[in-house]
Amino acid sequence: MKTSRRRSRELALQALYAWQLGGGDALEQLRALDEDAHADKALAEALVRGVLERAAELQALIAPCLDREFRRLSPVERAILYIGAFELQSHPETPFKVVVNEAVELGKSYGGTGGHKFVNGVLEKLAGGLRPDEVGRRKQPA
Repeated sequence: MKTSRRRSRELALQALYAWQLGGGDALEQLRALDEDAHADKALAEALVRGVLERAAELQALIAPCLDREFRRLSPVERAILYIGAFELQSHPETPFKVVVNEAVELGKSYGGTGGHKFVNGVLEKLAGGLRPDEVGRRKQPA
């Protein structure tokens, strides 16, 4: 069974995917999707709102970690990276490994073949820049 937080990230991904393809109000799209009692509704809304408010800033953070132009990413990859970058930047209480793992799981479920590996690499690089102390502690031998 999926956790309520994972389900929240899935709903946020779906709303941000629709927003990228058709424009419109992603929060309204989220509310239309949000009939799932197992989702953390506050988290889903915080993710969508945060991405919408900081999309240009998040894109600027993500772009140096890419091997191609941001606009050439699939809408699913962009949405996953937006969510991951937002969480890394704005939710320090969530360990970076959790953020990366959740994004990888979204990539496995919704992305193209091998897309989850791409997402993993980009977010690992981004985490190194946004949370160097946490990443450094994680990589030290026990």
